[in-house]
Amino acid sequence: MQNVLIVIHLIIVIALVGVVLLQRSEGGGLGMGSGGGGVGGFMTGRGQANALTRATAILAALFFLTSIVLAVMANRGRVQRSIIDGAPATTAPATPGAPAAPSAPNAGGVLDQLRQMQNQSQGGAQPPTPPVAPQQ
Repeated sequence: MQNVLIVIHLIIVIALVGVVLLQRSEGGGLGMGSGGGGVGGFMTGRGQANALTRATAILAALFFLTSIVLAVMANRGRVQRSIIDGAPATTAPATPGAPAAPSAPNAGGVLDQLRQMQNQSQGGAQPPTPPVAPQQ
């Protein structure tokens, strides 16, 4: 169903672009008015402006409708999660006189917390080793 709506959405987008380009603008555009063939003989004057304006409004409404339906369909099966649920619990320092913040300038950041979690899941026996540069 979602693929069908995407195809309909794309057809509406192409039609909307075409209708907008056919409209006469101050600079001329593709709908160059009443001169020499092209779209000029199709409709004249106010009738063309009314029809193209109405077609633009209808296509724009359909575009917004299909956009909203596609967004609802894409969001339907998702489970809402909170970023706070996955955060590790912070513990108080072991000794009362110990500083709460680490002494290194960048220690205690997100990457350090992830490394600690990874070490705990692997048993915590070895610190991660840096990659070795290839020898030439």
